[in-house]
Amino acid sequence: MKILLMLWLAVWLNAHADVYQWQDVEGRKHFADKPIDPVAQKLDIKPGYDFFHVKTVYDGDTVLLQDGRRIRFLGVNTPEVAHRGNKADAGGDAAKQWLQEKLRNTRVRLEMGVEKTDKYGRTLAHLITENKEHINVQLVALGLGTMNIFPPNLGYVRELLAAEQHAEQAKLGIWGNPEYAPIAASQVDEGVYDKHHWQRVSGKVQDVYTTGKSVYLKFSDAFAARIEKDNLPLFPDVQAYRGKNLEVRGWLSKNKDRLVMLIRHPSAMLILR
Repeated sequence: MKILLMLWLAVWLNAHADVYQWQDVEGRKHFADKPIDPVAQKLDIKPGYDFFHVKTVYDGDTVLLQDGRRIRFLGVNTPEVAHRGNKADAGGDAAKQWLQEKLRNTRVRLEMGVEKTDKYGRTLAHLITENKEHINVQLVALGLGTMNIFPPNLGYVRELLAAEQHAEQAKLGIWGNPEYAPIAASQVDEGVYDKHHWQRVSGKVQDVYTTGKSVYLKFSDAFAARIEKDNLPLFPDVQAYRGKNLEVRGWLSKNKDRLVMLIRHPSAMLILR
């Protein structure tokens, strides 16, 4: 187990952050981590070469640099720590403590995504230490966080996916915590929604249908997964999901009389046997 873990922690050696872009006949831009379309062009995303000290670790995926920039880690989500009167999610303190220790007495450089900032003004980036350790991937490999892909920021998808599969199989961190065990789609209700944290829901897809901006995978009258049409090029034929047993991963939201989970990338779905 220790040897396998060291292999995942050194995954940056073969890492890459290629992102491809193309435009469809309607003028809409699409992004992927591989050239899905024949006319797709690889974006020139230059890595940062300057190193910075971290002043404050807010939680497992957000830090403050000495130069005043708040950094939100790309490709990963860690459980919340206690804030604004809310209790910490299971695993939130562990992720923060690990990150504080990892970043002590070292500096980091930033590798940006296609989008430079989020709606809160935070800089979006992968963090690489002076020792060439990829912090985002390490958090996932240790089970301290999960993959969280927001297109068009698709760098290091394959490395993050391999790290998550390792952590899940080894039941590391949150993967061994009953708080994050899969919930049957038939059991999704207001009580589950009120937890307000990242969750796993499993069940059979009863129907697949399309609305103006989205495709819905209906698990029951009370629950569905939603894929925005702009992200469909990243997925296989979604109609093929009909009748399949799936696990979907993310956050629940209310949509009229049912609960919905937005799925932005195939890494948030698992086909079950």
